[in-house]
Order: sequence, then structure tokens, then C-alpha cells
Amino acid sequence: MGGGEKMRGGEKMYSTSNPMPTHQLSDYNRGIMGSHNDNNARNLRVYQTWKGSNIFCLGGRLVFGPDVRSLFLTIFLIMIPVILFCAFVSQRLVNDFQHQLGYYVVVICVVLTAHVIILLFLTSARDPGIIPRNLHPPEDEGSSISVDWSGSQVAGPSLPPTKDVMVNGMVVKVKYCQTCLLYRPPRCSHCSICNNCVERFDHHCPWVGQCIGKRNYRFFFMFVSSTTMLCLYVLAFCWVNIRKIMDIYHCNMWTAFLKSPVSGILILYTFICAWFVGGLTAFHLYLIFTNQTTYENFRYRYDGKMNPYNLGCIYNVLEVFFSKIPKSKNKFRAKVRVNSSSSYASSMPLGDSLSPEVPKRSFDIEVGKRQAVADEDFEAIQSQIDSVGGLERCGTQPRHTNWDHKANWEITPDIHVLAAEFGMESGLADRQKISRDH
Repeated sequence: MGGGEKMRGGEKMYSTSNPMPTHQLSDYNRGIMGSHNDNNARNLRVYQTWKGSNIFCLGGRLVFGPDVRSLFLTIFLIMIPVILFCAFVSQRLVNDFQHQLGYYVVVICVVLTAHVIILLFLTSARDPGIIPRNLHPPEDEGSSISVDWSGSQVAGPSLPPTKDVMVNGMVVKVKYCQTCLLYRPPRCSHCSICNNCVERFDHHCPWVGQCIGKRNYRFFFMFVSSTTMLCLYVLAFCWVNIRKIMDIYHCNMWTAFLKSPVSGILILYTFICAWFVGGLTAFHLYLIFTNQTTYENFRYRYDGKMNPYNLGCIYNVLEVFFSKIPKSKNKFRAKVRVNSSSSYASSMPLGDSLSPEVPKRSFDIEVGKRQAVADEDFEAIQSQIDSVGGLERCGTQPRHTNWDHKANWEITPDIHVLAAEFGMESGLADRQKISRDH
């Protein structure tokens, strides 16, 4: 750093030892306004400026929800029973079954577990169908409805809270999202946990730490149904092991549990889990056959009225399992630019990437603070000029003869800078010359 610059709080501050040239005043203003470094800002990507509550890994390639830690609990609840089954229960099955059937029992259990874990990550680590936010509210298309919302964030004319759209020949109302500044597409809802609008929003699942939407509902259902199969598989072969013990030792069931306590624990554990995930699987099968989401089922209750999305049982199943999964509407790894002429990132994307919102409110507050400081400096300059002018008009000298004239009549370089900023440079030069003559 040179003698004319000092660093404080990440900003470049100019000392008063060296006057600043007039041609650098615009840069000085941007420094006062706290502008960002262009080189650093241009290296930012969309996921680094994301307004939602998502957690990104591997440079934005993996997208998790804010409660991703619950994913470790889910993996623990899946893996521990399988490890206990393979370590304690499967040994007896390997010995009792002939023609290496016992080994197949263990291999199938391991493969099924790996399948469940893969489906869990496919559900949790991908974009569930997030609708990109708008930087500005949409223009009113001439609707006659105008509603003033309390606490609305939209300046200017208010937008109607709902719009009517046609879905399969039926009128469906879509709502306006004040957070994302858009009219949500049909079946879209805003998740308060992830703070995103999600297309075909089903629910936010705390067990996978992610919203369930259009792009991961298929994997979610396969995960739940596969977990049900795994629970039933372990439960069945634990019972087989108990029956084998009863036959070999000619004992009752309680004695067999004492001889293989791990089998008893796994039977109780998998029985409880099978009821939970099995009931969830049955409920989602009903939703798939009727083409509903969990949110719609609890919110709208299509049982008493016509469901505009129901295409029939066969087509509903084909839509969920055999339709093409749409590409993500967000390019989380796309680069964004920073507008160097202001103190905040304009976040104009490169290519087709979407831009983050502009923090206008914080910018206005910061500008207000800077303007207040500038006004105080201006008043100080004006008072010095007035004092010099007063002495010039009356032709008097200071009362104290030991006053250092040079130290008090010379205008410092920082006043030169601020005077030039307010267009007073020429006036100050004239008054300084007069003061030196006196």
C-alpha cells in the first residue's frame, strides 16, 4: 500500500497527506459508497448468491435442503439394522441353508440396502423443481382486479393476488408469491423451510432434508417403497432364523429369542418401521392413482369435487413413472456479474443464468449514511469559507499574535477533495489566495 492509502474494514481509505487528483474523484466516490471488487465479484456463481435456504455441495452440483443433517439420521436408521442382520443373523442362515442359498440372502440384503441409499441421495441431493425468482414483479396485464395487500413488498400499482388459468378445460386459480415476485404455475407452492417456490410441490420431507416436487417425486416414492421392502425382507428372515432355532433346539419362541436376541430386536424394529414406511407407501400409491399431491390432498380435498389433473388411473401412473423428468430451471454454477457503478451486485447473469435479487433496502440505508457524512463535511467547509470571507470583508487580523498563520489559513488536501466534489474548488482557491495576502 502507498503512503496515500490506508485499509480499514475492507475499504480503501485515502489519507490527507497526499491530495487526490481531480480525475480520480469518481473512483473516490465509489470507494466511499463501499463498492465491491470487480475481479472477486465476477467469480461468483448463482449458488453463492442464492436467496433460498438451500445448502450446496461440490460447487453447486448437489442441492440440499436446510435440514440436510437429518439425512445422516435416516442413513443411520437404515444401515444399523442391516449391519446387525449381516453380522449376527445371517451366519446361522448361511449354515442352515443348502446350496449356498444363505449367501444369496446376505447379498440380496446388501444390494437392496445400496439401492435404498442411492434413491435417498437422488431424492435429497437434486433440485426438486425450484421456480427461479424474478428480480422485479411482473407487469399487470390489465386485470380489473386490484387489491391492496398489507405489508406488500411491491411498489407502485398492486397486482391481483390470484389469476385464473385453464387446466384440462377447468379454471384453476394461481397465486402470486410476494417472495419470488411471480405468479406460481399450477400445482406450485412456496416452501417456507427452503424459501423457494417448487413446481408440483408435494411436501417438505424432514427425513430426506429436501422438498418433494416434480423432479424428485419419482425417486422419493421409490425410496419409500424400497425401504418398505427392505424392512419386510429383514423381518421375514429374522423370523426364519427364530423358526430354525426352535426346530434345532426344540424350544419355544421365547427361548429362541434368548438364544438370538438380535433377531428379536430386529423383528420389533422392522415391524414398527414397516408400519410407518408401508403406510406412507400405500398413501402415495393412492395419490399416484388419483393424480394428487400431499399438499392438494390436505388443502383442497378433491374427493368432493372434480380434480382437474386426474387423467385416469393408467395415465396417472404413466405420468409419474414413465414421463421424462424435466431439466432444472436453475443453472446454479452459472457465473454472475457485478455492476461496478454501484455499491451492490447487479447480478446480471452470463448466458441464460438467472440473477439474484438486488439488496436495494440495505443499499439505500448505506447511501443515506454516506450522504449524512458528506453533508457534515460540506457544512464544515462552508463554515471555514465564511470565516475567511468575514475576515476579508472587515480587514481585521486575529486577536492572538502568536497564532501560526500558515497552519490555520492553509486549506488541507482533504478539503480540496470535498470542495472539488461539491463544485467549490475555484472559490476556495480565490479565498485562499486572499488569506495569504492578508
